[in-house]
Amino acid sequence: MPITKDEVFAKVQTALVDALGVDEEEVTRDATMVGDLGAESIDFLDIVFRLEKAFNIEIPRSELFPEDILTNEEYVKDGMVTDKGVAELKKRMPFADLTKFEANPAVQEFANLLTVNDLCRYVETKVSAQ
Repeated sequence: MPITKDEVFAKVQTALVDALGVDEEEVTRDATMVGDLGAESIDFLDIVFRLEKAFNIEIPRSELFPEDILTNEEYVKDGMVTDKGVAELKKRMPFADLTKFEANPAVQEFANLLTVNDLCRYVETKVSAQ
């Protein structure tokens, strides 16, 4: 039986509460991982580990966090992600809503982009592909 969106959210929420030490009510679907929940680079390793265990999936880091795009001169100019870079991010991260980022594609803003909902959508694609 396929897992529901609510079940995915509940497991993602638990993983984030455990990994980040935040309160359950702080982990809303619209909360941003970095801005709202205070996740740092090191926390993402823990989050990925917890999600892999909770859903029995494998999460290649580059799929969830395509940092190689953000450090590539082909896609970044003067600290801003170029149109080509944004297109590449969209291709690599179909689960993420990049609308806000497109309005201000500063590399340092990228970390504030990923929401709990994006994470849920990503997990849903991985689980349904099993």
